[in-house]
Amino acid sequence: MSTLAWIAIAALAVWGWLLLGQGFFWRTDQRLPAPVGAPERWPAVVVVVPARDEAEVLPLSLPSLLAQDYPGPAEVILVDDGSTDGTGRLAGELARRHGGLPLTVVRPGEPEPGWTGKLWALRHGMALARAREPAFLLLTDADIAHEPDSLRLLVMAATGHRLDLVSQMARLRVASGWERLIVPAFVYFFCQLYPFRWVNRRRPLATAAAGGCVLLRAETAERARVPEAIRQAVIDDVSLARAVRRAGGRVWLGLADRVDSIRPYPRLHDLWRMVSRSAYAQLRHSPLLLAGTVAGLALVYLAPPVTLVAGLLAGDGRAAWAGGLAWAVMAFTYLPMLRYYRQSPWLAPLLPFTALLYLLMTVDSARRHHQGRGAAWKGRTYARPEAAPDR
Repeated sequence: MSTLAWIAIAALAVWGWLLLGQGFFWRTDQRLPAPVGAPERWPAVVVVVPARDEAEVLPLSLPSLLAQDYPGPAEVILVDDGSTDGTGRLAGELARRHGGLPLTVVRPGEPEPGWTGKLWALRHGMALARAREPAFLLLTDADIAHEPDSLRLLVMAATGHRLDLVSQMARLRVASGWERLIVPAFVYFFCQLYPFRWVNRRRPLATAAAGGCVLLRAETAERARVPEAIRQAVIDDVSLARAVRRAGGRVWLGLADRVDSIRPYPRLHDLWRMVSRSAYAQLRHSPLLLAGTVAGLALVYLAPPVTLVAGLLAGDGRAAWAGGLAWAVMAFTYLPMLRYYRQSPWLAPLLPFTALLYLLMTVDSARRHHQGRGAAWKGRTYARPEAAPDR
């Protein structure tokens, strides 16, 4: 049997495992747990929103938080993290115009050494929130819009199922051609890396969260020393979930139906920057893990179409058959995510091309790190940030 055929069969074997043995990562039915009844007394919640230069999206996101239909005590703290576009001032104007939940705007100043910007902002917002003695903190990004019942459903899930951290991966914007090609795949790859079923087990096999929407039990945050314990993390959501898990808390992660990201990524450059700023940190800045990731992506995503075409051209039936079947399984597992994002199923066979883009983004992330530029975001560069600690 030819080398080409062996490569195709290896890729097919991997896809057989991914289909059945990787926590059914490709299914999209991990949604917010069904309520088991409303609390007798609704717990107090403080919403903490770190924001840096978010004037463009704030008029669409902040009013959705202020308009939360929550039966208990709730308020919003927006942390203006050194914005230069009037984010804090605009937040105050929006609160006066729309009313709703009380809003407090604070400005913590530039981060101290050893802190990434978002976690520095969260530190100040959470410290101010703790003075109110809430039962829960909702940590949400400035580009996230919530339906009016979002907070109520999150609290019901946490109280009814005794969860310490409830996180929903917001439905990202999919409007431009590049967003259609790359965004659903971004969530698909995240689910493959952290299968939600594994995260949500009572004895979890993986730990993760989605930073755009995290409901966190306040006493658990204290016990886990959050955010101080993860102050250098670039991938702060995964680090947060692992800190909560180490403190004995229960974590739940799923896809959102009532929470949406409104941040646009219309160009390839925008999406490239989003992925490459933290991809190498996820690999713990390890050249060995980078080499393994590149080889794995090549075998799993690039080998199936390549061996199919090469097998047909060379008259190698085994290679063509195994490569074609692996490609078909790959496309099949991508269909549920495309349906979740309301995209055409004809995008499924293009997943190898998207994977190639992600491979290049990851390599570029490593290149930037070794050039001393590290992770860069909103005008700040973290030359050698720590990766998310192990669970």
